[in-house]
Amino acid sequence: MTMPDARGSVVVVGAGTIGIACSHYLAKAGLKVTLIDRGTVASACSHGNCGYICPSHVPPLTEPGAFAVAMKSLLNPQAPFRVKPRMSPAMWNWMWQFARRCNHRQVLSAGKHLQSILDASMAEYRNLIEENSIDCEWKEDGLLYVLRTQRGMDAFAKSDQMLTKEFGVSADRIEGDQLSEFDPGLKSGLAGAFHYTGDTSVRPDKLNRQWGELLRSSGVTIHENCELTSVYKEAGRVKHLSTTRGDLEAEHFVFAMGAWSTRWSDALECRVPVEPGKGYSVTMKRSEPLPKHPILFPEHKVGVSPFDEGLRLGSMMEFAGYDTSIDGRRIQQLRDSARPYLVASVDGDAEETWYGWRPMTWDSLPIIGPTKNLRNAFLATGHNMLGLSLAPSTGRLVAELVTGEDTHIDASPYSPSRF
Repeated sequence: MTMPDARGSVVVVGAGTIGIACSHYLAKAGLKVTLIDRGTVASACSHGNCGYICPSHVPPLTEPGAFAVAMKSLLNPQAPFRVKPRMSPAMWNWMWQFARRCNHRQVLSAGKHLQSILDASMAEYRNLIEENSIDCEWKEDGLLYVLRTQRGMDAFAKSDQMLTKEFGVSADRIEGDQLSEFDPGLKSGLAGAFHYTGDTSVRPDKLNRQWGELLRSSGVTIHENCELTSVYKEAGRVKHLSTTRGDLEAEHFVFAMGAWSTRWSDALECRVPVEPGKGYSVTMKRSEPLPKHPILFPEHKVGVSPFDEGLRLGSMMEFAGYDTSIDGRRIQQLRDSARPYLVASVDGDAEETWYGWRPMTWDSLPIIGPTKNLRNAFLATGHNMLGLSLAPSTGRLVAELVTGEDTHIDASPYSPSRF
């Protein structure tokens, strides 16, 4: 690999949606950008998710009762939110820190910071899609939360009231007898739904493929199948990186490695408390009538994404380490959980089964900003379940921090120095 001129240059490690976004805004700021990935562009957690871009996802995962749910899951392999029993001091410390934050005060505090970056990202997405004519099935149909039981409706109504009171985010309530008319893809007899009209959706593989092509056309150098092996430092700065395809020098370095980030905490001389939260999806051909809207089923913790040429079911949160298997029982669980809600068949042949490791932080906030001890190293990771939603604002923040510009939102809540 040819060593690039380090002046005015930046290497971004990790070509998921976050790394793509960082590269985009760094290139717009006038820097010479090299983007590398151990696999191919957006082939991991950024590939098979449900494609929601959702400003309504303000409440963090650290809601009251969440830790109790996690602990009960130790004895239930079928739990949608599951902690797999294993000896891992790092994971149990993560769980302890997470448990400490499962309270209403933390929900409000973290939620305010999430709302700031969620809203900023939505504004950036609208500009990105319009200015670059990206064809990624961008749909402004909102996100529909469908409840099967009246008990579920009553519980979700309380959450919606809290969102309205604390964050100014409200849903349109749809009663069960109106639901089939509102979306003919849903079965009759369901209790009702809440429709968050400000949310959007995309097909994530199409978005990332075209965004990657946009980067190449704007002069970003992309090296796929290029794995980071060592970080070389000198006088409080990163001097160069060693990779499986040679060495790379630059003026600045951005590490956007998702769930792998924590493995580089020693090399970067900072704490990166990220645990992989494994999710699954199955994508199949269209089977009419598909729902008109992207949907979540809160009582079963399953998401439905109706694409132009397919149907995707996705969900689960497994704290199982860096497990690379795809459990067929989990895929079947997705189908079985969606079946009571959808008119269309959920038993079609799978075009793709997938897993991804979400980079989970114990306070539900992303990690964005300069590392404490290395002046030219920046982190962009820990986006939990919201990587797609938060990518553009993250990329813009990173570019502003690297170039020393004023940031478009307050970056301090996401700083790596908080750990």
